[in-house]
Amino acid sequence: MPAPVQLAPVDLADRTLLTFPAEIDLGNAPSLLAEACALADERADRCREFILDLTRTVFVDSQGVRLLSQLRRHLLDRHGARMRVAAPGAGPVRRVLTLAQTRRDIPVHDSVEEALRACEP
Repeated sequence: MPAPVQLAPVDLADRTLLTFPAEIDLGNAPSLLAEACALADERADRCREFILDLTRTVFVDSQGVRLLSQLRRHLLDRHGARMRVAAPGAGPVRRVLTLAQTRRDIPVHDSVEEALRACEP
């Protein structure tokens, strides 16, 4: 039986929006990473940027931070694609990303709309 779909991909021209669940932790990070990488591989010929919607995510542990770093590396190395994250500025996810210094490698925006605008030429 295939693993349940946890991400909800939405293709927008040469970008893909992936909506993540409320929690990203040791229990689901490995399957989320595998699913996100598979979705990226399926879209390799038509997608140059991935937007990760973490606006509804309320908890991220170290495995969630690791997922973001590994996914960024997968996208860049295999497909030359970039990644952006949408996470509210006042939320706990944004604080974790700041403390883990993830924001220095991955652009983080307050909303999906802001992340999409940043992708425009």
